[in-house]
Amino acid sequence: MTLKPPPLKNDCFALPAGVNWTPVDTALALLKERLHPVTGIETVVLAHALGRVLAEDVVAQRANPPLPNSAVDGYGFAGGLADGEHVIPLMQGRAAAGLAFEGEVSAGQAIRILTGASLPKGVDTVILEEDVTTDGQAIACRGPLKTGANARRAGEDVEADEVILTAGQKLRPADLALAAATGLSELMVRRSLRVGVLSTGDELVDSGETARPGQIFDANRPMLLSLAAQLGYTPVDLGRVEDDRAVLRARMDSAAQDVDVILTSGGASAGDEDHMSALLRESGAMQEWRIAVKPGRPLALAMWQGVPVFGLPGNPVAAFVCSLVFACPAMSVLAGGNWRAPQGFQLPAGFSKKKKPGRREYLRARIRAGQVEVFQSEGSGRISGLSWGEGLVELGDGAQEIAPGDMVTFYPYESFGL
Repeated sequence: MTLKPPPLKNDCFALPAGVNWTPVDTALALLKERLHPVTGIETVVLAHALGRVLAEDVVAQRANPPLPNSAVDGYGFAGGLADGEHVIPLMQGRAAAGLAFEGEVSAGQAIRILTGASLPKGVDTVILEEDVTTDGQAIACRGPLKTGANARRAGEDVEADEVILTAGQKLRPADLALAAATGLSELMVRRSLRVGVLSTGDELVDSGETARPGQIFDANRPMLLSLAAQLGYTPVDLGRVEDDRAVLRARMDSAAQDVDVILTSGGASAGDEDHMSALLRESGAMQEWRIAVKPGRPLALAMWQGVPVFGLPGNPVAAFVCSLVFACPAMSVLAGGNWRAPQGFQLPAGFSKKKKPGRREYLRARIRAGQVEVFQSEGSGRISGLSWGEGLVELGDGAQEIAPGDMVTFYPYESFGL
């Protein structure tokens, strides 16, 4: 079965009238409200479902456990035991996992039972083998032991027809175990989001090539391709395009046939050589969100032949931060998943910082000795800080003065899905 969702509207990135500078929370709320899945739906076997996004709720086909069973190796009988010493006659035979006891255990008798074995008729309680002595004809033990001890009831974990997994969640190994345990062999999932990554600019060359004076190695494309892969999407390398509008148009036209979303870096401002933003404006569906964020600020959002485009800053640090903060939760929705807000943690600062009001700031950071350290420089050209860091410290929109020991919000890279 293959289903294709409707395309996004061309005006999905339009800002409300009068909005110029866009606070981070406003930008995130707009993306969350206006985006929807763009990936199709297919059925896959469990072996191929890891990391995929569920397209519909999953209902258990049968209960887990399907029958009452023993939680331990021991002896089963009916009812609990009062305080004191007891001797209980043993029935012949035993109950083992996969080898159900066919008969019925009479009142006042016990039967040997192993972990996972279905409880024979007439058994509702199990005593651990370590708590008895036996001569093969009877068991001797001490009470008290309550009725139902060491026995699992049918459906104790999951009832038949119960919703066990919900649409929009990304499937993990534990989810597949739950699906298999309740009788499912196939799941309806979203097709993998195809994320195209394109770099622009005459100044760029690929690492390993010879760089002429004034040229730099393209750090953004390998960074964004690997980010897409680590998020569980299908990265598509759209290459690098020089500052030629006709070539860029042709590359975008071709990409729109092969991918579900495009991440570009560079050329998204309003300079003479910012061909990406000019080209997107010609498409009639381009918005430049001047987001009150540091590093970053300009974020070009557009539609190209029905494909959403995120025009990220050319600076690698700003491109990375904007990807984490804006593109990651947006792509989760485009992929059919839930909006993914990162989980932050309050930790004491191991640094001092005086921040002006007006923009939300993200500092490259890591945890050492129970405190949050920040990178020595806030320069957005210091790519080494991204590698040095283990996450980001978020400083709110207002003015702040942070002293060592003050609590700050730290977001590990993993909280963004990496």
